[in-house]
Amino acid sequence: MTALTLSTSSAATVRADALVVGVAKGAKGVVVAPGAEAVDKAFGGKLAGVLETLGASGAEGEVTKLPAADGLKAPVVLAVGLGDAPAKDEAYDNEALRRAAGSAARALTGSKKAGFALPVEDAEAAAAVSEGALLGAYTFTAYRSNGNGQNAKGGKKNDAKSAPLAEVALLGTKPRDKEFKAAAERAQALAAEINRARDLINMPSNDLDPKSFAAEAQAAAKEFGLKVEVLDEKALKKSGYGGLLGVGQGSEAPPRLVRIAHTHPKAEKTLALVGKGITYDSGGISLKPAGHNETMKCDMSGAAAVFAAVVAAARLGLAVNVTGWLALAENMPSGSATRPGDVLTMYSGKTVEVLNTDAEGRLVLADALTRASEESPDAIVDVATLTGAMVLALGHRHFGIMANDDAFRTAIHEIAEEVGEQSWPMPMPEHLRKGMDSPVADIANMGERMGGGLVAGLFLKEFVGEGITWAHLDIAGPAFHEGAPWGYTPKGGTGSAVRTLVRLAERTAAGDLG
Repeated sequence: MTALTLSTSSAATVRADALVVGVAKGAKGVVVAPGAEAVDKAFGGKLAGVLETLGASGAEGEVTKLPAADGLKAPVVLAVGLGDAPAKDEAYDNEALRRAAGSAARALTGSKKAGFALPVEDAEAAAAVSEGALLGAYTFTAYRSNGNGQNAKGGKKNDAKSAPLAEVALLGTKPRDKEFKAAAERAQALAAEINRARDLINMPSNDLDPKSFAAEAQAAAKEFGLKVEVLDEKALKKSGYGGLLGVGQGSEAPPRLVRIAHTHPKAEKTLALVGKGITYDSGGISLKPAGHNETMKCDMSGAAAVFAAVVAAARLGLAVNVTGWLALAENMPSGSATRPGDVLTMYSGKTVEVLNTDAEGRLVLADALTRASEESPDAIVDVATLTGAMVLALGHRHFGIMANDDAFRTAIHEIAEEVGEQSWPMPMPEHLRKGMDSPVADIANMGERMGGGLVAGLFLKEFVGEGITWAHLDIAGPAFHEGAPWGYTPKGGTGSAVRTLVRLAERTAAGDLG
């Protein structure tokens, strides 16, 4: 992973492959952001004019490279756009800094070291730049050959030109200041876990099935002192996990339920996080049409986010108990697969008529929600790439939030916005529940087509223990990015919801959530 260092060095004296400076859109053209004073001086105070001549406007994410002026130790200056300049005496928005740092780090792929001279007036800004740079530098090259027909997955090095930026030096900071140091350490731990989630999401399903995913959790538990329990297909059958077994029975790779937990001796609260972990989703007998299967390795993004958040909580030593439940299965069509019209008896004892086998995520989550409720946590949050309907409603950059408690839903929305994850609170209209009435079972796994994302939330609510505060994050839109990279968002797995879950755990540890 990219290294991060705090440095008191001036941009004029630091030795690096490139210097990153910020520019913004001012009322009269490009303006140079704080932190780049030494670089501007080296250009005779005309850096903004030079950049404008090269076509720069200061727009968010815009990257302009130019040769460094005399007096700078680095050979290249990279100017990255921050968007509109803030009003006088106002600071740059942390998310703008995060995205700009990500764009710059990605543009410097193949470089050994870059000095980031962006506005870092306080520890919060330093944290934003650090996170953005570390996340933007991410690349997934495990399956690319090194040009000699040898695959990197076998341990061979990739072409240096495709390697992520090796080191980020954050200039103008205070390495000995407790707040700056803590911000940098948190950013490194958080980025490492988000990138862990991204790696898992990007891994093809022939290498990541429920069993191997569970093995990843066991390895991390050993490394970071977490408690882990894995229920295999025999244990699931013995205890009656009909949802997990029903979804997984069509595959040669049997399902797993993983419990992975961070505990702290001073913890007063417990959070349960539940993640949908469909390692490949063909739709089952209700087969997805052509063109909708190619990215379905990402249907375990919720479980990846939960896994990463629990490990991050441990790495940060948070004084809160965080238990992750990974509901892992592969949804395949075969002679043994669940059929539309079948009835499953869930772990809770409720029966579910399966009207569509492609509505499988809610089935595995239902079992995990019931099991998580048995431990009476203070709150449960489930995370899932659950419905295409949520993508239709909110697009590819926002996730939806539903909850059985309005205040909790609002709190999660505010947390998500605070950490730079776009989200939107969604309702849970009770009239939609009737559409899931079944003539043969307690409930059907499908209801009205319109408002399908809300129907899925209402289904999950049925399996949450009485009196337990619960929220559901439908990350179907932002979990996997198929377009061109932007900001610190790569192509492929994004690690959506990890930052929100970690900040929720931090606020719970601090007693800020009641």
